[in-house]
Amino acid sequence: MPFYFFKPFSMKLLSYFSLFLGLLTISLRAQNTPAPIKLVNIVLTANHPDWNYRLNEAATIKVSVLKHGSPVENVEIEYQYGPEQLTPEKKGTLKLENGVGEINIGTMNTPGFRQLKVEAKIDGYVYKDEIKAGYAPFEIQPTVSMPKDFDNFWKKAIAENNKIPLDAVVTHKPEFSTATVDVYLVRLQNYQLGHYLYGYLSKPKDNKPHPVLLNPPGAGVKKITPITSFAEQGFISLTTEIHGISPEMDEKDFQKEREKLKDYWAINLDNKDNYYYKSVYLGCVRAIDFLSSLPEFDKKNVVVTGGSQGGALTIVTAGIDKRVNYISSFYPALSDNSGYLNNRAGGWPAMFSDKNNSPEKIKTMEYYDIVNFAKKITIPGFYSTGYNDNTCPPTSTLSAFNSVKAPKEIVITPISAHWRFKETDDKSMKWLKEKCGIE
Repeated sequence: MPFYFFKPFSMKLLSYFSLFLGLLTISLRAQNTPAPIKLVNIVLTANHPDWNYRLNEAATIKVSVLKHGSPVENVEIEYQYGPEQLTPEKKGTLKLENGVGEINIGTMNTPGFRQLKVEAKIDGYVYKDEIKAGYAPFEIQPTVSMPKDFDNFWKKAIAENNKIPLDAVVTHKPEFSTATVDVYLVRLQNYQLGHYLYGYLSKPKDNKPHPVLLNPPGAGVKKITPITSFAEQGFISLTTEIHGISPEMDEKDFQKEREKLKDYWAINLDNKDNYYYKSVYLGCVRAIDFLSSLPEFDKKNVVVTGGSQGGALTIVTAGIDKRVNYISSFYPALSDNSGYLNNRAGGWPAMFSDKNNSPEKIKTMEYYDIVNFAKKITIPGFYSTGYNDNTCPPTSTLSAFNSVKAPKEIVITPISAHWRFKETDDKSMKWLKEKCGIE
């Protein structure tokens, strides 16, 4: 009998206790949610709204330090400025009596970028910001040389790669598919027998002809994930990796590969015939082989798009594979890598910034530098970059953009760093769809 009366009482207690725990969990989560905005903001405003200046014209930057959106009185800032990504020419401090001041960061007599970095210490916390001013940015010319046998080198490499069977294995992945898009895991043989690259193929389920789109990856060693957004816009897309790592690889094995490849961009850099990126660049052509063989391919529109390393591979593919019709490249890495050897910023991964170079490494990079592929592009392209990008500095990316002689549309968002705004993505997609006749 006691048990009979105690049971409903204990269940009610349990219910109340569960509710309490739930509310406590929500409360703790709310307390630990990162603030969506900064308590203190440093706002840097160029006296030219497009951040562009003529050669020998001084750039003046307005500095505002705001707390709760209002100027912080009598705050002292530290600043430094000079050529982009190089040793600062000047460092100093400035007291902002009303939370606002100006810094003249000088000028340049050759095309390029100057960079201002500012920091303020308030209530024990350090706040930072930076801005870059462009001097005749569309006149920046690359420093890298073009090998005389560049075209023959890549024609021979592609011809040799074509001897290797594609050996495509395509596996439907219903767990990643949607109501309108089918997703498949794809394995393609590339570069050597038994050497593979992997990708996720996304196809509209309507079985109609569609343009094909290659989406190469950004830098790093990571497992790829399916992307269905391109297929939802009317493309048959292939999102790839570059290291021969299946997204289904065991985690322990993946971590071993990741450690082994942490500096993959430097592997065999002193040997142009065996440099790591040779298989990567050929893999992009191999991906086009696969996409153009699909029965749903509309037989006329081949597109490549990506950002950072993916932006670089986009330009590479268009430069050596004439089946490509349109590209959209965002802040391409690996551009004008010899910049640091000429006292200016070079592209990711800043491989010569530490002066760790040799004639063999420098010569090898000439065959792989994005600038030299950009010079080979003959098709329309959409390009974009930001001035505040320190990963792929604008001096390097504009060296590539300015090397393109084919029709091009360039969207510059000066304020963006190594990322892009949705508005820019939307412009890119609208441009690609219009070129391919997708309504």
